[in-house]
Amino acid sequence: MMALSLDFLSLPLLAAAALVFASVLAGLFSARLGFSFLLVFLIAGLLAGEDGPGGLRFDDFRLSFWVGNVALAVILLDGGLRTEQATFRTGLRPSLLLATLGVVLCAGITGAAAHWLLALDWPRALLLGAIVGSTDAAAVFALLKNSGVRLNERVAATLEIESGMNDPMAVYLTLALIGVALSAQDAGQAGVLAWLQSFVLQFGLGALLGIGGGWALAELLRRVQSRFDTGDGVLALLLVSGGLAVFAFTTWAGGSGFLAVYVLGVVVGNRAKQAVAPALAAMDGYAWLAQAGMFLLLGLLATPGQVANTFWPALGLAVVLMAVARPLSVALCLWPFHFTRREIAYIAWVGLRGAVPIVLAMFPLMAGVEGAQIFFNVALVVVLASLLLQGSTIALAARRLGLALPDPDDTAHTRQVFGDFALAAHTPLSDLCAFYNLPPPADAHLSVAQWLTATLNRPPVVGDAMRLGNAELSVREMDDGHITRIGIRLLED
Repeated sequence: MMALSLDFLSLPLLAAAALVFASVLAGLFSARLGFSFLLVFLIAGLLAGEDGPGGLRFDDFRLSFWVGNVALAVILLDGGLRTEQATFRTGLRPSLLLATLGVVLCAGITGAAAHWLLALDWPRALLLGAIVGSTDAAAVFALLKNSGVRLNERVAATLEIESGMNDPMAVYLTLALIGVALSAQDAGQAGVLAWLQSFVLQFGLGALLGIGGGWALAELLRRVQSRFDTGDGVLALLLVSGGLAVFAFTTWAGGSGFLAVYVLGVVVGNRAKQAVAPALAAMDGYAWLAQAGMFLLLGLLATPGQVANTFWPALGLAVVLMAVARPLSVALCLWPFHFTRREIAYIAWVGLRGAVPIVLAMFPLMAGVEGAQIFFNVALVVVLASLLLQGSTIALAARRLGLALPDPDDTAHTRQVFGDFALAAHTPLSDLCAFYNLPPPADAHLSVAQWLTATLNRPPVVGDAMRLGNAELSVREMDDGHITRIGIRLLED
């Protein structure tokens, strides 16, 4: 009896550990080739699943739903802890618009394409658009961090904050449209009011509990660190358990747990930096474990044989999402904030899809929406296409669009981006024009920093540049939001 009991424990554990071990090794090699680390875990789950060589049968959607939500909460917490308060100076407003209006626009365009490509009725087509319409925090945080590319503050902050804040909007849209799909009649005025009340409750309660829980947890961490000789692992465990508690309580109370746990991470990360900094390495391990487990489990849950029936329409939907819906929604949302066309193109391309659409696809399955299996199958194809095409070209796209900032030790790249000459930002523009024989603008009485700030018509960041005659003036260094050093590159024409 004891032997049978040990076999029951050891064999599944051996299979799971070997699968994770092999996936991590394969992921390390794939990362060197430019492919997403997360893609390897998803493919490993598919290969080990029912239709793969592994032949493992797994169809527990309830367990997968639970694991997926917990994993996403841990990933959002880790992303919030690493978000500096200073990044909100340039990234908050555009990120908020992308995470709300941008998600709605993207979901609407994608839903219209799903209505045509998959012959779905409008409620289910729009529901599918909401499921795949938001970027994934896990994919964005992981791939930006491991891409080796240093982006300017405006682009990096917008991408990180948007990916952390648009999951609540995607969840809200998905739940609302599930109600429409299950309803036999269109929602009237009362339904619209109910939607608005639910929106205010979810986002208001999520933000409130996130801020309150973050403030309380930050104070607790400060006191624990000052009074007890704790290791980094203990602090990380307090962070994870406290974040999950706030996530669960907010969800139970009717708010957005995803928004609450991300806001909590931002508050704790900035209010208790000394306590959080030593725990970030352990938090990184928790986040990677969450991602690995989530993608492996979702891969096991998928059945490629069923996916094949809708593969080509789903692939067409992925193309519409990447080439039309995301770029159009990003361009409309970022236009008022004076982003350059190259920045808009890059932010649109890095609208990565990861585990979030697959987790959201479980909502209609569990709610009993008719034909809900198609949502899961399409979401899987969209995620695979996004990780394969977009995830593997993050660094290449940044370099091709001229958005990759040089490392401080890379002299050649520094000269290529900022030019051969540098000067103090307070230098009068009139003196600069006279020295380099440049045409003086009408406001030549300003300093170079003042002229750049006024001409850019947006908060400056390192890497911003403007042309003046046959010279390009760029922001080379900044301190506390102010330009301190200017780069000059003389152009041939």
